[in-house]
Amino acid sequence: MHRRDLLKALAAAPLALSAAPRQASGGKARLRSALCAYSFREALGSGKLSYEDLVDIAVKNDVDGLDLTVYWFPQEGLNKFLTSLRRKAYLAAVELPSIAIRSDMCRKSANDQQKEAAWLQHWVDVADRLGASHIRVFGGRVPEGASEDEAAGWVGEILKRAADYAGSKGVILGLENHGGITLYADRIIQIVEAVDHPFVGINLDTGNFRTKPYEQMERCVPYAVNSQFKVQIHHEDGGREPSDWERIVKMFAAAGYKGYMALEYEASEDPFTAVPRHLASIRELTRKYSG
Repeated sequence: MHRRDLLKALAAAPLALSAAPRQASGGKARLRSALCAYSFREALGSGKLSYEDLVDIAVKNDVDGLDLTVYWFPQEGLNKFLTSLRRKAYLAAVELPSIAIRSDMCRKSANDQQKEAAWLQHWVDVADRLGASHIRVFGGRVPEGASEDEAAGWVGEILKRAADYAGSKGVILGLENHGGITLYADRIIQIVEAVDHPFVGINLDTGNFRTKPYEQMERCVPYAVNSQFKVQIHHEDGGREPSDWERIVKMFAAAGYKGYMALEYEASEDPFTAVPRHLASIRELTRKYSG
């Protein structure tokens, strides 16, 4: 093949992929442990802890990867920050598979939709600089006066625009079950299936469903491109109870999930004490149920 033909083939490669949303491929599961930066939100926000310190925490706790919530990334000197963090992680053999951002895609006007798509594209570039292949995104809340069906359509439209750009960089957008338009499994699956893009899936947060959480999680697992594990699950009456991680990991393993299971610690105990203990549990489960 001539160089010119090769370049043409590479340019067309994203379009040649299956248009279906990623579903677990079956067979043996391949599970990897990770830590969400959000677990140390107070320390990161105060400057007590840096993102490079998280790399050291991952090494100390024998964690495969870091899921980097971007809320405390610097506004100035971002490229220098990303370069240094990527170098630090690589030399420590810690993977940076995912970043997590805020977004609101329940946008009615074409202008607002374009702005939101541009916002997502900005973070695609950041993920690309870090070598991350996944971004967690939020759907947002249904605006007053709008129907859920309308809002779901707006979310899908923005995801389609952003996913084309993300796909050109090899970055997958994971729509999280984060309340609002994504409060229920059926709705988030409907959005992902309607988008029908190889670079869009579900970022499955195990602590965010309020009704029949295990049943809703199980419906989403086949579409999961990343997962975040909470130590508690919620009930519709506002109550909470410890999350049954073994039951959840079995769901992922049965579906042949291949990906990360990131601890996102939000309970009241000091994370510097609690996180190592919970990471040990995640490590044990990923190794137990990986093929």
